Amino acid sequence: MNNPIKRNHFWPRVLGVFLLVLVSTMIAIWITGYTFTYKTLLYTYPDIDDINLFDTRTVTDSAGVPWTLSSTYNKNKIPLATKSALESNESVAYLVIKNDSIVHEEYWDHASANTLDNSFSVAKSIVGLLAGIAIDEGYFSLDDSVGKYLPEFSEGNNGKLKIKHLLQMSSGLNWDESYSSLFSKTTEAYYGENLSRQVLKLKVVKDPGSVFEYMSCNTVLISLIINKTTGKTISDFASEKLWIPIHATQPAYWSLDHTDGIEKSYCCFYSCARDFAKIGKIVLDSGKWDGKQIVSQEYIKTMLTPNMIADAFGAKTDYYGLQWWMTNYKGHQVYYARGILGQYVAVVPDEKIIMVRLGHKRGQKAGNHYEDLFQYLDGALEIGKPLN
Repeated sequence: MNNPIKRNHFWPRVLGVFLLVLVSTMIAIWITGYTFTYKTLLYTYPDIDDINLFDTRTVTDSAGVPWTLSSTYNKNKIPLATKSALESNESVAYLVIKNDSIVHEEYWDHASANTLDNSFSVAKSIVGLLAGIAIDEGYFSLDDSVGKYLPEFSEGNNGKLKIKHLLQMSSGLNWDESYSSLFSKTTEAYYGENLSRQVLKLKVVKDPGSVFEYMSCNTVLISLIINKTTGKTISDFASEKLWIPIHATQPAYWSLDHTDGIEKSYCCFYSCARDFAKIGKIVLDSGKWDGKQIVSQEYIKTMLTPNMIADAFGAKTDYYGLQWWMTNYKGHQVYYARGILGQYVAVVPDEKIIMVRLGHKRGQKAGNHYEDLFQYLDGALEIGKPLN
């Protein structure tokens, strides 16, 4: 009598285990609230053209006033090292303004002067300016307790937190500023759908004002305070107090955490290079636009003064003020806003230069800054020279 055919149970068992793990993982994700990981896995790493992935709120403009083109417009060549850095880092825009006129403008990858790109953390510096306007208008002060406006921060260690600590990046909150972890707080902030709940449940775990730690949650809390005190969304406040007064040429768009939700104010402000440069002009002109004071000189001075709080290595933070970065490069004082993929809005006051760079990648870390910033500044300083 023939032996019966032996069935291979290996692959069905493997499939069964796989399905069990998959179902268990999905259940665990739902229970823990990590549903944002679905979007993370689908879209992977954030990019400058993510505008269609999320709902947005419009930052309206009015009758836009374009920049003047210099008589030397695009006549000075970019230094080879700058050009190499721009191309290797997959730039989409490079704009240099000298004495309020565009001296160089270049775009790549089908981009143009009207292309809107994600600014990423350049948005933090925009919020820093908006906070200054709110302070100037008496809505709150730097020394006000955060708990005065957000009751979640009114008791215990949370009660020690002041608005200036948020602006200085010295809040001491239990936030994880990680960009590579699937489950980090920053990943949840980008792909999640309840940013307000996420930041309002944070706890102060270090004495506010004692350590400089760059954390996106600080900027979100600032925007919530602006919303609470002015009665306007951060986008509406930006429209009225900044975007319209500086005669932006196009509407900007701010990504929301969900439909009719709150802005991801730590990032995700979409605009074009020419309008980002107008943010630089506000800083260059000590808060003025065409002679009108948009942000007080006093606040601009405070914003651009190093906060000198000890960083994680014990060194004094001489490279960050209130939501703005700073450095001295080749004898030139430079103030700038930056984003994770090498978005820069830089101002060189003594040369009356504004430089904007947008793109897909950034260079290697160079101390507290990134090497590509200096390569772009080299180009701007060279391009800004008079023609021989």
